Amino acid sequence: MQRVWARGGEVSVRDLHTEFASRLAYTTLMTTLDRLYKKDLLKRRKLGRAFLYTPIVTEQDYREYMAQQLMGVVLGSAKHHDSVLSFLVDAVGNNNPETLDKLDQIVHEKMRTLRESE
Repeated sequence: MQRVWARGGEVSVRDLHTEFASRLAYTTLMTTLDRLYKKDLLKRRKLGRAFLYTPIVTEQDYREYMAQQLMGVVLGSAKHHDSVLSFLVDAVGNNNPETLDKLDQIVHEKMRTLRESE
């Protein structure tokens, strides 16, 4: 997706293959783009025998979607919520203590919003 977004428009498998030729087979890129299309992350149109792909989602929307998916998996088991949340706070605090303040603000804002909607 990064390479498709970087192109800023339509991209073909051949376009991307020029960037990845030494690392990925043409068919691997073709399969990857097809899967992204089937997941509604790319749209495509046919031009001759090739498809041209364009991103449907922005990079920011994609990151938010991935974060939601990750949190869904991580918090999927109710019996592990406390340990997961504790680990998250420890990881954030150890890597960037200032981010704990931001996390605290987000939690308080969410609580305020929930109370107002009741």
